[in-house]
Amino acid sequence: MTDVEFKVEGRLGRIVLDRPKALNALTLPMVEAVDAQLQQWEHDEAISSLTIEGAGERGLCAGGDVVAVRTEILDGQDGQHFFEAEYAMNARLAAYPKPIVVCQDGFVLGGGVGVSAHCSLRLATERTKVAMPETIIGFFPDVGAMHLLASSPGEIGTHLALTGQMISGADAVYAGLSDAVIDSASWPDVVSSLADGRAPDYEAQHVRSELAGQQDWIDECYAGDDASVILERLRTSSVEQARVAAELIAQRSPWSVSVTLAALRRAASMETVDEVLAQDLRLARVVSHHADFAEGVRAQLVDKDRAPKWTHDSLDDVPKDEVDAAFD
Repeated sequence: MTDVEFKVEGRLGRIVLDRPKALNALTLPMVEAVDAQLQQWEHDEAISSLTIEGAGERGLCAGGDVVAVRTEILDGQDGQHFFEAEYAMNARLAAYPKPIVVCQDGFVLGGGVGVSAHCSLRLATERTKVAMPETIIGFFPDVGAMHLLASSPGEIGTHLALTGQMISGADAVYAGLSDAVIDSASWPDVVSSLADGRAPDYEAQHVRSELAGQQDWIDECYAGDDASVILERLRTSSVEQARVAAELIAQRSPWSVSVTLAALRRAASMETVDEVLAQDLRLARVVSHHADFAEGVRAQLVDKDRAPKWTHDSLDDVPKDEVDAAFD
């Protein structure tokens, strides 16, 4: 039982993540099954395009199974098999020779961004809620997401990476994580057209992005490479949304926020998603073995007390050489 359904309808290969009670969160068997199916359909001349969607109406995918990774590491294992398999799947999706159309309906979090945002056509809906919330569990926005966030307008990507803030489909289009917003009820029409070997049949909705209207304060507050300076600018801003962002960042692992900012700035100079995924793979080993990862996953997903005790009290307390060492 891999919790993924594969179907062929006409010229279309459909991938349905099928763990609705867990918001279709990715397990290692799911990742391996999807990657194997991608390889099979790549060479199947009867298949002209693919779709990826989530079972149920709550979301495409709520992320990866970091609880299992934490358990392995606490048991003395390496704990990297999941990340290695997931990032290989992300790379395959990004380079896939056939069109892949993704329904980013409902929650698209963490690994959900990885399984969708690198594909050739990313369709959000009126219910879409996108986020890379990793800093709250002592991790960092991985799955090649920083390749996209570094290319977002101005400092939008920095804002999303550090705060883990959830955004709408319209905001996801503005940030470069989606291509269009469609009515969720029209997804069957997209599937039908692709099954017939035609171009995807959809009508883009004209929905206003709230993020676009916040560009000025975001660009001003998030400039530079010093996370503590960024936090102080947000805290002292006259803009209420900036002060809310400061509160979000202050709740997160200071270590993870610092590493995330450094990784994002490095990603900005990388040309391909494969380069960013290679950085992710190196960082995943370091960050997942850091005490803040075990503590963050415990507080958010295991005990769910939402009261993590981070290694550092604040961003000011994170030594720069400790951050730099994460990239060695």
